[in-house]
Amino acid sequence: MTVGDLIDLLSTCERGTPVRLAINPFFPMAHRLGGVEKSEDEHGRPMVYIAESPEAEQFGPLPPAVAVALTWQQDVGAPVRRRRGAAGPNDGH
Repeated sequence: MTVGDLIDLLSTCERGTPVRLAINPFFPMAHRLGGVEKSEDEHGRPMVYIAESPEAEQFGPLPPAVAVALTWQQDVGAPVRRRRGAAGPNDGH
């Protein structure tokens, strides 16, 4: 993903909407963003890093729909419930 891709994705959001960082697909949690840092990679190419908050504030598990949308988890819906017959006296059978 590039900075342009990120800007395009964020441009569809309301500017006042809080942003959270989703990390760790095996134990998906939400964290507060701490900043953006420009740097270079080992080949001198520009890079941008999005950092976690210095307080390492964790907001708890991601909503299941977010983990599914990120393909970190499969959609696990409630099991199908079957209608049971009414309990009552046996008709002599």
